[in-house]
Amino acid sequence: MDLNALRSAVTVVSLLVFVGIVIWAYARHNRERFEDLGALVLADEDAAPRGGRHE
Repeated sequence: MDLNALRSAVTVVSLLVFVGIVIWAYARHNRERFEDLGALVLADEDAAPRGGRHE
């Protein structure tokens, strides 16, 4: 296997991983989970858990 074949293989694998992540992110069964996580950003500070170094 020469260097160009290895580069091609890495490119194809990278593309497949990217497409897999996009499909996973836009899958319907993840919608509710992602909406809940997105709502955490806008949640009231009193409802957010306390802790960490920035109290």
